[in-house]
Amino acid sequence: MPIIEAKGLSKTYRVFQKEPGLAGALRGLFRRQYKEVHAVAGVSFQIESGEMVGFLGPNGAGKTTTLKMLSGLIYPSAGTATVLGFTPWERPDAFRRRFSLIMGQKNQLWWDLPASDSFQLHREIYSLPADAFNRTLGELTELFGVKELTRQPVRELSLGERMKMELIAALLHEPQLLLLDEPTIGLDVVAQVAIQHCLKEYNARRGVTMLLTSHYMRDVEALCPRVLVITHGRVLYDGPLAGITERFGRSKLVRLQFSGEETPKDLGRFGEYTSSGPVAELKVERRRVAEVLAAILDRYTVVDMSVQDPPLDQVIARVFEEGTG
Repeated sequence: MPIIEAKGLSKTYRVFQKEPGLAGALRGLFRRQYKEVHAVAGVSFQIESGEMVGFLGPNGAGKTTTLKMLSGLIYPSAGTATVLGFTPWERPDAFRRRFSLIMGQKNQLWWDLPASDSFQLHREIYSLPADAFNRTLGELTELFGVKELTRQPVRELSLGERMKMELIAALLHEPQLLLLDEPTIGLDVVAQVAIQHCLKEYNARRGVTMLLTSHYMRDVEALCPRVLVITHGRVLYDGPLAGITERFGRSKLVRLQFSGEETPKDLGRFGEYTSSGPVAELKVERRRVAEVLAAILDRYTVVDMSVQDPPLDQVIARVFEEGTG
């Protein structure tokens, strides 16, 4: 049985439209005008136990709304969902004890208290036995490398250290499902890598299922073999991360190093390129790579060459653009 199964999940908001000016405001007192905003429009997918799945999309695509429906925070307008065998918006206690939702822009720890005090509060909320709580807390603080910081007030911790504490709080009751909404937002590269390593290690140890939204492609590349791409509330792609490049990456990047000190002046005949000294990077349509390379090698002296897919960020941007059509 899938951990998450969504079928035709939709959420529509009725938004008040205020007319401009004082006269418009007065008319709005007696005759209000509304428009419907479709935040999520018929989303369907399944996630199996132990999977780490990336949930990608531009701002306003419906990612956070979907996570809120899956966690039971809001009701859908249409469709059904089963999470851990429960209907999430019915919010039974047994369901709420088996998942955690982390939102990178929301805090669950008390700002002026040490994290350890907030951890104790979580222990009481979830009625965790003292021995199991202490064992889990010890494992998590060792995994995240913050054992010496739990007695320090949260406001004195760095942003990366605070996020580690937030994750520890979310994992204390040993959930089977972790919903992560921008967990590394605002973190520097070192902190991002540390969080990625800890999440991957925890998944390997416990087999916890994770659904991750992030605008940092490094997070997705490091953690998620499978991705869901959503635009305008609809799933545009569901499959392996590598498949995105195959489907939406229409070009290859050919890196060439020529003999001599400069790039040939007429290289532009083969496509768009950038150069620095004798090294050039040429953007070539996938189907023409062999043809273009044969022509270049026949015409110029090349001392080094490589063919690569474009960066994932660029490919994802193209996916989003196609989803607006």
